Amino acid sequence: MKKKTLVLMSALLLLTLLLTPAFANAQELAMGAAPVKFTDTMLGKILVTLLVAMLPVIELRGAIPIGVGMDLEYYVAVIVALIGNILPVPFIIFFFRRIFEWLAKKVKFFDRVWTALRDRTIKKSDVVQKYGFWGLCILVAIPLPGTGAWTGAMVACLLEMPFKKSAPSIILGVVIAAVIVTAVTYLGFDVIF
Repeated sequence: MKKKTLVLMSALLLLTLLLTPAFANAQELAMGAAPVKFTDTMLGKILVTLLVAMLPVIELRGAIPIGVGMDLEYYVAVIVALIGNILPVPFIIFFFRRIFEWLAKKVKFFDRVWTALRDRTIKKSDVVQKYGFWGLCILVAIPLPGTGAWTGAMVACLLEMPFKKSAPSIILGVVIAAVIVTAVTYLGFDVIF
């Protein structure tokens, strides 16, 4: 079997599995049952978890509990949150500075926002400048507001760290944060603290 055919068949099978709840919902609606919300489907739960993990500040520290709260298996919530949290990193590293510098030149409001954001991010970069790879990893790994993949990627961008050095550090930090958040989510604060 050709590789393209195998990929197409796999994609169709996955699509069928994901859409099956939607077809079941249509049959139930035809019989007069209450409609099922999109967030009650597996695809809906996965998309919500993925999108929450992509948001700045919330990131995976909010996405994992939300995914688990929507009855996703813990490993699915963690994997989806990891993917969602890592997806914006390359875009931030490569385009963050360019976009904000361009906006700052065009609109006075963005000049103030850019200056404040740059100053705030540089303040958080002390550990990164001192410890390099491991400092960036620690900055990302601590699951507190003002840290995480977005902040780590902004620091890497502003310090002009090479992508080959910063991306693995950020990914490792995100994985460590996922372990911490998962432990807190499943074991509770009493075991951790």
